[in-house]
Amino acid sequence: MKDRFSLLLSFTFFSLSIIHFNWAMGNKWGLSNALPTDANGNAVLQPTIIDTLIVGTGLLFFALFYFSQTKYSFIHPPRWINLTLRWFIPIIFLLRSIGDFKYVGFFKEITETEFASMDSLFYSPLCLVIAIAGFLIIKKQKG
Repeated sequence: MKDRFSLLLSFTFFSLSIIHFNWAMGNKWGLSNALPTDANGNAVLQPTIIDTLIVGTGLLFFALFYFSQTKYSFIHPPRWINLTLRWFIPIIFLLRSIGDFKYVGFFKEITETEFASMDSLFYSPLCLVIAIAGFLIIKKQKG
C-alpha cells in the first residue's frame, strides 16, 4: 500500500510540476483560475517566471522524493532527507488546505471569485488528499 500512495503522490507532483514549467514557458492554460484574487477579481499574487520555476522545481523534487519511497526506485536519498521531507511535505500541504483564512484554503474569507470556487472544489481538497496520503506513508513506514 505504501508503494501505491508513493506512486500516486509522485505522479501528482510530477504532473503539477509540468503545469508550473508550462506556465513558466508562457502558456496560460489554467493560470487565470490558479492565482488567488481579491473580492474585485484582482490577482493577489504576481509570480514571476523565476517564482514559477522555483515552485515547479520544488514539485519535481517532491515527485522524486515520493518515487524514492517505492520499491521501483533507483534514487536513494540520505536518511536525513527522508526523515525531514516525509514530515515536511504533508505538513505544508495540510497547512495549505487549511489556508490563510482570507484567500486560500477551506477557511478562506473571500469565497465568491473564480479562484475561490476552484480552490474549494479542487485545490484545497487536493492539498488535503496529498497531506493524508503523505501521513499514511509515514504510518506504513513505521508499521
